[in-house]
Amino acid sequence: MTRTLRSHRTLRTTLGILLALAALACIVSLAAWFRWVHAQIVHAAHIDQAAPADVLCVFGAAEYNGRPSRVLRARLEHALSLYRRGLAPFILTLGGSAPGDRYSEGAVGEAFLRANGVPAAAIIAETHSRSTEESIAQAITIARENHFHRLLIVSDPAHVFRIQAIFDASGMQVLASPREPIQDGNVPESETGEIIHEALAYSLWRVQQSLAHLL
Repeated sequence: MTRTLRSHRTLRTTLGILLALAALACIVSLAAWFRWVHAQIVHAAHIDQAAPADVLCVFGAAEYNGRPSRVLRARLEHALSLYRRGLAPFILTLGGSAPGDRYSEGAVGEAFLRANGVPAAAIIAETHSRSTEESIAQAITIARENHFHRLLIVSDPAHVFRIQAIFDASGMQVLASPREPIQDGNVPESETGEIIHEALAYSLWRVQQSLAHLL
């Protein structure tokens, strides 16, 4: 009986050690993964690939009763600057509306650009997508319909890495030109929260991609 108890205790101790080692390995692996993702996001955020393209793609952000939020406005102003430099003849504004909203992000973007001198014929407004993945799927469809082969995307610096990864997984490589940081007085905006959000969103997308390939 004593030997049996000792054997059970030894087994429990061994299992406890193995579980602790497995948990430690998972923690170390996750830490290494998120460190790599963080580095990729920061690296992509500081590279401006602005070059001649067939279309500028502006990713949507919040709008308030038909007026662009400061983030959406910053994206649109950056796209407007690229357009005025002659880098693309068309601008594609992306983004649908939240439930109950009267306006879509794409339509608000179109109105802003037209108010700033961009001809209606040079703007394509996509008004149905509700996520980054949906916006990219819509952008790819519109690009193929209009024979656009070279896309220059505009979004927040921390958003660029995930956008390019999803486009690449869809078989389309794109250039990216991150918008300028927003200034709150003399203090630039903090990107820490957005980087964390993007690291989690990118990781979730990678998990979904892996599961889709397994099924």
